[in-house]
Amino acid sequence: MVLEIFNKNGLKTGRKIIFNDNFIEKNLNRRTKNHIIYLEIKRFLAAKRQGSHKTKVRSQIKGSNKKIQKQKGSGNARKGDIKNPLFVGGGRIFGPVKRKYNLKLNKKIKKIALKILFYEKLINKKIKIIEDFLLKYISTKKIIKRLRQIKIFKQKILIITNNIDKNLYFSCRNLKHVKIINIRNGINSYDIAKAYYLIIKENSITYLEHMLNKK
Repeated sequence: MVLEIFNKNGLKTGRKIIFNDNFIEKNLNRRTKNHIIYLEIKRFLAAKRQGSHKTKVRSQIKGSNKKIQKQKGSGNARKGDIKNPLFVGGGRIFGPVKRKYNLKLNKKIKKIALKILFYEKLINKKIKIIEDFLLKYISTKKIIKRLRQIKIFKQKILIITNNIDKNLYFSCRNLKHVKIINIRNGINSYDIAKAYYLIIKENSITYLEHMLNKK
């Protein structure tokens, strides 16, 4: 797959880069690929859950342990203390407790999901290679201008870079449809699947190819 390289102004440089698609699993059918992507995205979203929800059970409610009424003779149902879950202000029955939602998934499955999503973007021509994206100062207008020059401004965009420049980060922060991630520790299947276009800095290509071809 051949991709053209754009300069920082969004213009074609005339240079091209060839992507080798040997990293994709050729023996997987569409149904299997979709299921792998589903498992990885489910794992990623589950890991982001805080899991700090908590309600007090009967033993954690402050109150007297004295029995409210006699066991027999009142004509009403038998009752325990004021912390009974059936009373207002009592403990919660089967309420949520603190827990971790992390799901275990093999590293190989994670890598295959990432490869499948990247390959789909590659064959659908949803990847743009940018020569340089450095800014001398913070300017959201300049970012908008550059994205419009390559005709992808209105789409959901994921910028993949080798090192996140401070000016670039703050320039894109107010754009809801633009997100920046570091290829070394921030790349994930969820962001790639969510983005309509991928913008990759040229200096990140070598690391990306090494990561995709790595067994």
